[in-house]
Amino acid sequence: MKRFLIGSLLAISLFSAGCASRFSQEKNIDRIDDWSYIGKYLSKDSITRGPYTLIFYNRDKAFAQQGDQIKNRMIDTFFEVYPKEAARFNPEATRKVIFVIDPAYKGVAAASDGIIRYSPLWMLQNPGDIDVVTHEAFHLVQAYRNGAGPGWLTEGITDYVRYTYGVDNAGGGWSLTPFKPEHHYTNSYRITGRFLVWLEKNRNPTIVDSLDAALRNQKYSPEIWMKLTGNTVDELWQQYAMNPAL
Repeated sequence: MKRFLIGSLLAISLFSAGCASRFSQEKNIDRIDDWSYIGKYLSKDSITRGPYTLIFYNRDKAFAQQGDQIKNRMIDTFFEVYPKEAARFNPEATRKVIFVIDPAYKGVAAASDGIIRYSPLWMLQNPGDIDVVTHEAFHLVQAYRNGAGPGWLTEGITDYVRYTYGVDNAGGGWSLTPFKPEHHYTNSYRITGRFLVWLEKNRNPTIVDSLDAALRNQKYSPEIWMKLTGNTVDELWQQYAMNPAL
């Protein structure tokens, strides 16, 4: 596989760990561990636990010298959360995943085509932010096609998943953003994620599953909120704003 990650990545969010992602269906998982897709690297590890395989490439000298503990936590976190995410939302999600510690990547992390790129600088400076793995791994579970639905909902679901399945959000200084009157559901990431948690608790216990499935199957439309709750998304936000307690 000679092509490189292409396409624009979602901008670093003020409300999340700064991760950016692009989504597409996995085309050929049998070739996902082809090292030429990655370029030059310092080390490669292949770990299989149950039906899932994680291939971990490191391309950064500083991470090779200082990042062993972080690397082990990233691996353990992946195998802790990814099977749960896939089992609930998409059992057909790819079973081979690549992590790349990539000094050429200037964001925090980005997921696409079965590969997650991580900034070594971010991981070394923020070792507690281990649930960036939880967030990015779920983007691979989502596997939404381009144009599947609004980006604010895609990232809102992903931060809902980080909140629900994260192994150490507190250690990373991460939490859902408390409601403020100036917020809106389209603010994305933690703000939308908190709204989804509220909807799950107060309006429909399977709403996140239904929204995720609609996006993956390209059946999302604004009318889905009425179908799932009896209200439009704007009406639901107004109800949330009146009593946002979780």
